[in-house]
Amino acid sequence: MRRPAPLLVPVLAVVLLLSACGSERADDRNSGSRAASQPSLTQVTEPAVDGVRIVALALPSHSSSPAESASPTPSPSDPSDFRVTPDRLDRPTDSRASRGYAVYTVANEGPEALTYTIAFAFMTSTGEVMETRRETVSAVAPGKTVRSQVELGALAPGASRVTRVKVAGVTKVPAAEAPGGTGDCPASGTRLWADEGDAAMGLRVVGLHVEYCGKGEYTVDGYPLLELLDDDREPVDGVKILKGSKEITTGLGDETPRPVTLKSGETAVARLVWRNTTGFGTPVNVPYVRVRAKDGAAAVTVTPRLDLGTTGKLAVTPWQRPG
Repeated sequence: MRRPAPLLVPVLAVVLLLSACGSERADDRNSGSRAASQPSLTQVTEPAVDGVRIVALALPSHSSSPAESASPTPSPSDPSDFRVTPDRLDRPTDSRASRGYAVYTVANEGPEALTYTIAFAFMTSTGEVMETRRETVSAVAPGKTVRSQVELGALAPGASRVTRVKVAGVTKVPAAEAPGGTGDCPASGTRLWADEGDAAMGLRVVGLHVEYCGKGEYTVDGYPLLELLDDDREPVDGVKILKGSKEITTGLGDETPRPVTLKSGETAVARLVWRNTTGFGTPVNVPYVRVRAKDGAAAVTVTPRLDLGTTGKLAVTPWQRPG
């Protein structure tokens, strides 16, 4: 007698179903892992600082100590804190976002295009600044608002948890006068910018750099031309600009003015030198300096924020080749 064929189809269906369930659980676990690694982006509401407003935060939920294991609520007595609301915003897919980031807007309510440089402080619940990040937003047109984000960098192992972000400082210069050491060569054929500077025993030194990126050659001779400006980019009175730093320090070496001829890609450097000594009188702070590499050159506004104390003096050295 011929026996019936075995029921392979139901068994195969069960195997496939179990495999699918296992796959689904694995996908769920992977999805949960991915979700855990990407902090949620939460809308915040705070007043703007000089046109810059933080509108959303995504901060890691992991902690480095038991005291940081709970998500603290920012103190309402601190106006720089950010009150979190339930509204959610889309978050970017960049894997670096797992470190944490802030979304911000920049609104230009002025009559001309401006380039903004913004300092963001990433802070703990106790107000300790774990990292300060600087972002540049170029050529924001008058009446326009742009949106961008700033990311928290990689902190040291064991660092305290970041729970808030605030706008720590904003400088804005006319877009046509914005400094730049990268990007396309400007129509002027030169790029001019200020470095981060150096400080020792009350002496402050900030380098001014001019790079020629045009065709042929470019010559600077003597000293850059300076105009000191206040927070409203209006002239600052009462500061004497010295040619040469000998009256302030003798430690910068030979400062004999001489022509420096640059080929494309070459750079010359001059230095702003001052002491922030405070005595009788009102301390002077200069947030902006409008610089021309030479007479007739295009103006560039840099933001070294000169804290001149009550000395009333700022020295500038002549253009020289670096080194």
